[in-house]
Amino acid sequence: MSNTNMNSTNIDKQPLKLAATSTLVKSMMIFVGISGCFSVLFGAWLAHGGQTLPVKVQSSLATALQYQFFHTLALLVTLVWLKVTKPSKVLVSACIAFFTGILLFCGVIYIKSFSELALIGKLTPFGGIAFALGWLLLAFESKNNF
Repeated sequence: MSNTNMNSTNIDKQPLKLAATSTLVKSMMIFVGISGCFSVLFGAWLAHGGQTLPVKVQSSLATALQYQFFHTLALLVTLVWLKVTKPSKVLVSACIAFFTGILLFCGVIYIKSFSELALIGKLTPFGGIAFALGWLLLAFESKNNF
């Protein structure tokens, strides 16, 4: 009897997991659009209006922008991969890692460049680790799919 209840409970939870994953994927896809738009607009501003900033700040911002753009594309590809294959915890984790990396690496550099919050810079390495983890998760999932 408990085995039947256990299987029934697992089956009942499956639609909830799929719905949560679907909501996460939709939210991340919206983030991809916003992040891509920001990358283009901020890149244009940095190339023109940002020329009055100190060279060191320009360099930091350019690095953050480059990483944001590449990892926004990586997140997009990972989301598409997730959409066209069966649900995968590894791919969802890679998406979360890329999202976290964009916020903690790029976002922190942006904030640090335009404010006096030097302490926030201590979060940047965690963003870099999140980026690396996202790529490793893709490698792991590739091993199982290709």
